[in-house]
Amino acid sequence: MKENSVRLNNVIFPIWMLFLFPITWLVVLPVNFLIDLLVIVLTMKFLKVENIKQKAKSTILKVWLFGFLSDFVGTALMLLAVVIDTKFGAWWSENISFGVGYNPFNNVLSFVLVTLFIFISGLCIYLFNYKISFKKLDLDNSKKKKLSLSLAILTAPYLFYFPTMLFYQ
Repeated sequence: MKENSVRLNNVIFPIWMLFLFPITWLVVLPVNFLIDLLVIVLTMKFLKVENIKQKAKSTILKVWLFGFLSDFVGTALMLLAVVIDTKFGAWWSENISFGVGYNPFNNVLSFVLVTLFIFISGLCIYLFNYKISFKKLDLDNSKKKKLSLSLAILTAPYLFYFPTMLFYQ
């Protein structure tokens, strides 16, 4: 039982870090905001959208907030993969919980699961932006889809691949 609780803490380490060290929010929030804004502006330039400044300004807050929500969806799935290990026994604990919680590169299955969680988070980014953030944006649906796809691909939570075991060695 003790091993499982340690692994659970490792899965949610970045979230706990934000609460234990609130000063990190001062870095995380503006950096995510700037990345989202940069992706929006560059994608709109690439798509030859007019009035980029006004359109980016009208959507950035929703894009930014839905990006965090999407990351939390992926984090919740990773947490679930670790929490359910008590139901599936030692094999799950060694192959899934350890891989998802400590090192996604531990085995192929944990890598595939973390990749799936990143994909689901990216899908949420796409859907939230296309269906909500850009709903009232004065763009045709094709450009809204491309902009949403650009955000989904470029801002998906790839840090899920980061082996948290490096913090504990």
